[in-house]
Amino acid sequence: MYVNARAIIEREVDGVRQVVIQVRRKPGAGEGRLELPGGRVEEFESLVSALTREVREETGLEVTRIEGMETRLETGSPDANVECLAPFAAYQTLRGPVDSIGVYFRCQAAGQLLETGDETEGMQWVSVRQLAERLQASPETFSWVDRAGLQFYLRSIKTRTTEKAGQ
Repeated sequence: MYVNARAIIEREVDGVRQVVIQVRRKPGAGEGRLELPGGRVEEFESLVSALTREVREETGLEVTRIEGMETRLETGSPDANVECLAPFAAYQTLRGPVDSIGVYFRCQAAGQLLETGDETEGMQWVSVRQLAERLQASPETFSWVDRAGLQFYLRSIKTRTTEKAGQ
C-alpha cells in the first residue's frame, strides 16, 4: 500500500480563486491525466516534508502556507517520533490499479510554475469555476484518485459559500 501527500494549491487573482493542476507523465502509464501535485511519502518522511518536496519537484513552487499547520504536533522520544496534524481531507482507494491511502492539504505557494517537472508537464493555474466545468464535462481526463479529491474540494467550497450566505 502506498501513502501519498497531495496539494490543493490555491491563490486568488482579482477576486477569482485558482488552483494548480498538471499532467502526470509516467513512463509506460499511457495517456497523461490532469491531477493535483503530490506523491508518495518516503519511509519515515513527515507528511509536511513529503508535501513540500513533491510540490517543489513537480511544479517548481515553494509551499508557503499549509492549512492545518496550526494543529501540527510532533512528539518525540529516544526511539520514536510522530507527526499529527489536521489535513483538509483523507482518501483511501477501495478498488483500482493501485492500493493507496493519502491526505490532501489546502495550501499556498510562491514562485513560477515549471514547464516540465518530475514526471509532470502542463502545470497551470485554473479558476475553481473552470476546474468544476472541466471535471463535470470530462471527468475521465482527470486522474482517478484526484477526481474524488477535487469533487470533495469543490463540495467544501460550495458548502462554505452557502454557510457564509446564510449568516
